[in-house]
Amino acid sequence: MSDNQNQNQNQNQINIELDEEIAQGIYSNLAVITHSQSEFIIDFIRLMPGIPKAKVKARIVLTPEHAKRLLLALKDNIAKFESVNGPIKTISGGPMMPMTFGGQTAQA
Repeated sequence: MSDNQNQNQNQNQINIELDEEIAQGIYSNLAVITHSQSEFIIDFIRLMPGIPKAKVKARIVLTPEHAKRLLLALKDNIAKFESVNGPIKTISGGPMMPMTFGGQTAQA
């Protein structure tokens, strides 16, 4: 490979840093998606059993173009996952996640 090709390849690379706090991630079992003409907003929420109130744990704001790129990337990754692990089971109709998670409601 020539020096010019190496230089072009280095210019196309992005150095992405991931600090320890962000690397741990935030668990979410619900996402609410809204949009306007200029942006998509994805709110990631954690629902807990027996607790009817939930807080948004993270909010991501995307341009429509990046939202579509995310959709395509998710489709690609789901297809790869399912080719190794089998189909992901989904429940059609009704609420996506019951507030009680199928267990008993806690009482104080």
